[in-house]
Amino acid sequence: MSHTTDNLWQAIRDEVTTAAASEPMLASFLHMTVLRHKSFDDVLAFHLSSKLASATMDARALMELISEALQADPLIAAAARADIQAVRDRDPACKAFSTPLLFFKGYQALQCYRVAHWLWREGREALALHLQNRISEVFAVDIHPAARIGKGILLDHGTGFVVGETVVIDDNVSILQEVTLGGTGKESGDRHPKIRTGVLIGAGAKILGNIEIGTGAKVGAGSVVLEPVPPHVTVVGVPAHIVGNCDEAQPAQAMDHRIIEDQ
Repeated sequence: MSHTTDNLWQAIRDEVTTAAASEPMLASFLHMTVLRHKSFDDVLAFHLSSKLASATMDARALMELISEALQADPLIAAAARADIQAVRDRDPACKAFSTPLLFFKGYQALQCYRVAHWLWREGREALALHLQNRISEVFAVDIHPAARIGKGILLDHGTGFVVGETVVIDDNVSILQEVTLGGTGKESGDRHPKIRTGVLIGAGAKILGNIEIGTGAKVGAGSVVLEPVPPHVTVVGVPAHIVGNCDEAQPAQAMDHRIIEDQ
């Protein structure tokens, strides 16, 4: 997509240009990270590689790797764009499209996972696992590269988010910090949760086992979910139980974490 017709990219450039003029201490960072680049994809590759760089893998090699992934699979950048829109729409702390790209580690970790997932699908499993390890070190987010995660995802804060190998997260899901999507023991095969469209998962929730969280469901903060959750209900507690129906068709969009029990 040409940057001349790319509204998201133009909005990010405009925001960053204003920020660089108003905050001289950030001007060099903003020019290096955004303004000297020609496209959203270039910024994504540069910024993520600078985050992941280490003594054993330099930023340039990582930037080339991420650029390779973005060129090979356009759906990666499409998902990254949808995730920015999700954060902008749902997070009241986000006032600009450039904010998650530059400053929100939940967003950044998710895009790094997308590159690791591409590597996993390409059969480059050792490098995918290396990136998983580095993402965990840098962002405190641990997503197995084989997990399948859709687009339009809000990973708010991100700290402590753990995702097992056979997890599936559909499009347009919102997840708070300290959430675990894990297994229940040492079983093999398909053993992790399936999170359907529009689900909202509150902070600290633990969802364990090969269970489905139905479309438009809400999982209350701190809940431990061990059984399947039907669509459009609210579950809370340890272990989680149904307390009522969701008022919203898509709790992930509304981001209302209040628990209102049916009388």
